[in-house]
Formats: sequence, structure tokens, C-alpha cells
Amino acid sequence: MPSRPFREQWRDAAVESAVAQHGASAEATVSILQAVQDEAGYLKPDAIGATAGALRIPDAHAYGVASFYSMFSTQPRAKKIVRVCDGPVCALCGSRAARAAIEAAIPNGEWTVERSSCLGLCDRAPAALVGVEPCGPIAPDRAGDILAGWRGEPPAYAEPLPGEVRVTMARLGLLRVDPDSIDSARNAGAYQALKNALNGPPADVLQAVDDSGLRGRGGAGFPTGRKWQIVAASEADEKYVVCNFDESEPGAFKDRVVGEGDPHLLLEGMALAGYAAGAREGFIYIRGEYEWIAQRLERAIAQAEERGWLGENIRGGGFSFKVHVHRGAGAYICGEETALLESLEGRRGVPRIRPPFPATHGYRGKPTVLDNVETLCSVPPIVERGAAWYRSMGTDNSAGVKLFTLTGHVNRAGAFEAPFGVTLRQIVDQFGGGMRPGSKFKMALTGGAAGTIVDASLLDVPLDYASSRRGISLGAGVMLVLDESASAVDLLASILRFFEAESCGKCTPCREGTREARILVERIADGQGRAGDVEQLKWLAKMMNVASFCGLGQSAAWPIESALKHFGREFETGVK
Repeated sequence: MPSRPFREQWRDAAVESAVAQHGASAEATVSILQAVQDEAGYLKPDAIGATAGALRIPDAHAYGVASFYSMFSTQPRAKKIVRVCDGPVCALCGSRAARAAIEAAIPNGEWTVERSSCLGLCDRAPAALVGVEPCGPIAPDRAGDILAGWRGEPPAYAEPLPGEVRVTMARLGLLRVDPDSIDSARNAGAYQALKNALNGPPADVLQAVDDSGLRGRGGAGFPTGRKWQIVAASEADEKYVVCNFDESEPGAFKDRVVGEGDPHLLLEGMALAGYAAGAREGFIYIRGEYEWIAQRLERAIAQAEERGWLGENIRGGGFSFKVHVHRGAGAYICGEETALLESLEGRRGVPRIRPPFPATHGYRGKPTVLDNVETLCSVPPIVERGAAWYRSMGTDNSAGVKLFTLTGHVNRAGAFEAPFGVTLRQIVDQFGGGMRPGSKFKMALTGGAAGTIVDASLLDVPLDYASSRRGISLGAGVMLVLDESASAVDLLASILRFFEAESCGKCTPCREGTREARILVERIADGQGRAGDVEQLKWLAKMMNVASFCGLGQSAAWPIESALKHFGREFETGVK
């Protein structure tokens, strides 16, 4: 009797069910593997092969995807997963002890405890994901309570702090918007800007965004209106809007705060972008660790479609716009826009060569508006209140307000929104409530892991898109403030461990450079540094900055260079 064809040998019921749900397109590879893993707890070789067969892609392609993302496992493990964050903020707050306590409290075989890079829960550090539920802060003596359903207390963002100017956070707070109710959002003004915009031409929205001076809030700062105009002027049968909700920068949780607290603001911003640029379809690429927010966004989309604010022929005006939620599977590199598009199209999240840029050759090779959550959430207030109002805040080169996240040795950690031009000193004293009792400011990590480690000499530099020229990075608005008990060498070692773990591995300078830099800094931190280690570290930073393929490797140099500039003596002390 002849044997069955090879592909038929790999048939798998879970794969077939996932394909029925997500479609037999190669773009669905990540989503299908996620669904299959949910069934078994990990990805078995035959399931990966069955996925390849069902999607008519090479087995190597399917395995390449399965082995790339940190939330996938090709090795047996329990279905129940606890992911403990070991990012710089959680490490500072005791994540190592928290993980040890969790491992000791959880019965063998019932759960798998794994490390994870920054979970976007820095305001709950040390934090973890228990299944898909956020948990923290986790004191070692509460670790056993996780099994009983304890998840800690999420921070409340109630009334604005003194000096705070809320734009994207305007509808957050106690007794304000219920994030799971479109009626609550509508009563607070949701979709009014879209309603007004649909009464005029798309060019009016383009002009308002351009005149406002709004720039990308993901860190790069490219003018938003200019990007949208490029997409609008492109001749193509299809155009797209993609929201970058892959908030993986250590210390950053601003997009999480807004997205989970006011999802309809994000949907309205995407619809306005679609109307202005001529797109009929949008995708929210959300990191896999934000599953509870992904579910909230899907509920909000369903509500908006039911009430006629999304979907076909919105409000009878002839404009149609459909929004989908796409879950990532764990990869910091997917915050880079072209790596995100690769992942959205069902591949490993590795960066593309630029140019061409997404505005002309983005999702599926079509013109694409690709902006992050904060940027898109800034659009409805601008359209409703006018460009002049927005430009009245901020600085000459950086109009408007910025979301900041503050953690570390301050009295009050959390997210806040303030005009550009605020200084680090104001952030510490005014929004952070000052340093904790008995502590004195020593340094801050500004911008995120891809940022700068600065000392007190830069406390009074106004923060905006030009402040990096003066040595202090704005980046994603991350501010990790540390007192004299902290070590600049230990902080840099934590950052480099993160970069090494999250490098996509595509290019040698980043893949090998982050590893070698981490080894050098850890050796110095242990007091075992050798003659020439500091000079070698400087050379590695320069090499990564000029030779890495994308921004991950290039920006890994910034904390190295700034730490050596401001705290060089600490590094020299660790050399024998």
C-alpha cells in the first residue's frame, strides 16, 4: 500500500481549526502558530510542519517564525505560563527575588516560569504576566498568592497633577470614561472630531495635522502631517493605516495607559488618518504581552461598528474604514516600523532596507500611514480644537505635549502629560514628588534603553526633539531616576542584557556587538575588568552605531557612550 504524501502526514486538528479561523494565507502564520500553541502549550514539530503545509509555505519558513518570537516555545512546557519581567526597571525593583519566590511557590509541572524582557508594566514593578493577566508589584511574600488569583493593584490615573496638561489622557481618571463602553466615551466627546471632519474634505484634516506641528511620538519625531501627505498623494489601489502598539521599550508604558483607558480615542485617530490619507483599512499591531488590551480593543471596534463609527459607509458619508487587531508574539525589534510590517505579513520580525519607506511601500507593498498610539491619539483633539491651539504649547521645534513615564527612586511613579520644554528637574520634583526620603539624585536613564544615562549636569535642559544635541535624549519619554545607591555600571549591564536578548540577529554588528559589550560591562561590574576593556567598549559602541543595519544596534551605543562620559570613573574602578 503506498504511503501518504508527505504533507498529509503532518495534518493536525488544531492547525486546521486555526486556519479555518484566520485563513490559509502566509500572513496568518503568526496568528495560527499562536492558536496552535494555546492548545498544546508549545509548538510541536509536527504542528509546525502542518502549519507550513496548510499555508503552502516552506517548512523552514514556519520553523523560522516559531523560533524567532519569545512567546513561542518549540520545547515542551506547561500550558500555564508566568512571565517574570527582568527589564531594567523591574530588575531595580527586585525581579530576581520575585522570580525565585514564584518558582518556589508554584508546584512543579503545573506552571512554567519564564523570564521576559520589559512587559510595559513598569509602574507595577516588579511585574509579571500570569497567563495573559498583568500582575504586580510582586513582593516575595506575595508570590504564592498568584495561584489564588491575586494580581496586585494597578495604578490609578485620576486627576491631573499640578502642571500637567492632558491631551491624550484627557478622558482618563476616576468617574470619567468607562473603557468598555462606547456610550461613556461618546458622552465625553469621542468621535466628535471624526463627525466634524466627515463634513469637509480630507485635505482639511491633512492641513490641520500638518499645521499643528505634530511629530511622531515613538521617538524618531518625523513630521506626521508630511508623512500623511505622502500617503495621500500616492496613487495606489489600496492604502493602509497601521498603528504601532508594540510598546517594548524598557520603562515605557504610556501607550498602554492611553490604549487601555480610552480605546475609542485610538480608533478615532486611526479613522481620521484613514480619511485624510485615503485608506479604507487599518491594523493595530499590539504586542502579544498586551492580550487584555487587545481584547478591549476588539470590543471597542465591535461597538464602534455597531454604532456606525467604523465599518462601511461611516455615518452615511461614503467613507468606509475597517480596523483589525493583530497580536505580536514577543519581539522588541517589532517596534521598528519595517520589522513590524514583516511580522504583520507573517514573517520573522527583521528590519527591511530603507528606502523605500512605509509611506510609499508599506504593508503589502502599498502606501501606509504607520504611527504609534500616542501620535494617533493626538489627532482627534487637534482636529477638534485646531492646530493653533496645539501649537500654543511646547517649544519652537517641538509643538504640543508629550506623554512621559517616570519610575525609579522618586516618591511618585507613573505616566503624566506635559508640554515639551519640561526639564528633568521639573519631572523629578514636580511630577515625581521629589526624590524618596534620604536619597539624592545621581543619574537618570532618559528616553528608554535606546536613550542616554545622564548626571545632574543636565537636570535643567529643556526636553524636546532637539535636546539630544545637548546630551539628553527624549526618545519615548521614558525617565528612570536613580539615587546614589545605584551603579551606572550595573544599570548599563542591565540595558545591554536587554539589547542582547532582543537583537533580531540579522546583522553582525548588533548581534555580536551587544553580546561583547554585555560581557565587558558585566566583567567590570564584578570588579574583574581588564586593561583595555573601557577602550574596547568605546570601540564597540562606535562600531555598532555606524555599522548596524537598523536603529536597535545603532541606539545600543547611546547608553554606552553617555554612561562612559558621565560616569567613566565608575567603569575605571572596576578594572584591575
